[in-house]
Amino acid sequence: MSAYLNPDEYHGSIPTDQLENRIRRACRDIDSLTFNRIVKAGFENLTEFQQELIKEAIVLHMDFCYENAELLKSPLSAYSINGVSMSFDKSKVVELGGVTTSSETYSLLMQTGLCYRGLM
Repeated sequence: MSAYLNPDEYHGSIPTDQLENRIRRACRDIDSLTFNRIVKAGFENLTEFQQELIKEAIVLHMDFCYENAELLKSPLSAYSINGVSMSFDKSKVVELGGVTTSSETYSLLMQTGLCYRGLM
């Protein structure tokens, strides 16, 4: 599988030595969220608009996963200690098929038309 984003196209806070691995993981997650329609069609065969949105979604997803790594790796969905509780805000987080991402990322993917849940 080839990545949909080159390390040169990423300008964020993830350390350079982690970029390739995190890009590969993010692409797999994006493939899951789009039901592997990018793989089927071929990234190069998508419209320029779709490619741009997918790249932007990958960057957002990478940053989301990096910033929330400890919470995403935890098997707990919520917890409470001494009256203080914590959980994800369901309006800002989307969980689909085992992938958790920001609603902003999913919104970009929805604009590509590749997240349609019916048959195409």
